[in-house]
Amino acid sequence: MRAGITILPEYRWAEAKPRWQAAEAYGFAHAWTFDHLGWGALVGEPWFGAVPTLSAAALATSRIELGFMVASPNLRHPVPFAKDVMALDDLSDGRMTVGVGAGAAKGYDVEVFGGTTVPASPSRRFTEFVELLDALLSKDRVDYSGEYYTAVGARNAPGCVQRPRTPFVVAANGPKALALAARLGQGWVTYGNDLGTLDGWWRSLAEVSARFDDALAAQSRRPATVRRFLQTDAAPVFSLSSIECYRDFLGRADELGFTDVLAPWPRDEGPFAGDEAILETVATDVLPTLS
Repeated sequence: MRAGITILPEYRWAEAKPRWQAAEAYGFAHAWTFDHLGWGALVGEPWFGAVPTLSAAALATSRIELGFMVASPNLRHPVPFAKDVMALDDLSDGRMTVGVGAGAAKGYDVEVFGGTTVPASPSRRFTEFVELLDALLSKDRVDYSGEYYTAVGARNAPGCVQRPRTPFVVAANGPKALALAARLGQGWVTYGNDLGTLDGWWRSLAEVSARFDDALAAQSRRPATVRRFLQTDAAPVFSLSSIECYRDFLGRADELGFTDVLAPWPRDEGPFAGDEAILETVATDVLPTLS
C-alpha cells in the first residue's frame, strides 16, 4: 500500500511550497493537485493553475511522485498538453504521473466557457483525448483524425524522461472508461459511486473494483500490473478526520485490492476541514508501517 496526499492549488507559492516539501518529508509516496479552473464550493476563492503548481513542486522536491488528479478534456487539448507533460516529466526527473478523467458535464469548468465544452459524447471525446495523448507522448510525427481532436505531424522531441511515456492513471467508474483504463492506463483511480453513507460508498468501491477486474481480463492484462488508486476526497467521511479513521480507510482499501490511497490535505474550513497536525502523526505512526 502506498499513501498519497492531494494539495489543492489554492495557496500562494510562499505558503504552498512548505506543504509540498512536507509531503515528501513526511514520507508520502505521491502528491497531487486538482486540475480545474475553479472547484466546487471554492469557486471564487484563490485558485492557481495545475501546470505551474506542479512545475514549482517538481523543483521544490526531489523524491516524491507528483501528478494531476485529474486532467480532463474540459480544459486540455492533447497537443499542447503533451508538451506540458514532457516539460513536467523533465523538471521532476521522471517523477510525474498524469491522472486523466472525462471531466464533469456541468460545473464551473464548463460554465466558465459558456457551456460550449459539453460534447455530444463525453466518452468518445475522453477516449480520443487519452488515445491521442498516449500517441503524442510515445512517438514522433503523430497524425490523428478523430471526431473531437486532430493532429498533423505533431512532434514530441525530446520525449519523456520516463519511457515509453509518463504513466497514466485513468479515472473510471462506468464501463467505457473502465475499458479505456484497462487498455491504456498504468493505473486506475476511482472515487466510488454511492456517496450517501460510508458503508454504501465502500460497497460501491467493491463493485466497481470487480468490474475493473473484468475490464482487465478483457484486455488480457494481469491485475498485478496495474496500480489501483482510491481517491477519498468524495467519501462521506473525511479520511483524515482522525488517525483511527485514516487507518480504517487504508485497511479497507487494501482488502479491496487498492494499491494506492489518496487523501486531501486538511484545510482550515470548508471542504476537507481538519487538523494539519494529524499529518505529523500519520508520518510517525502510520506511513512507516506501510509496505
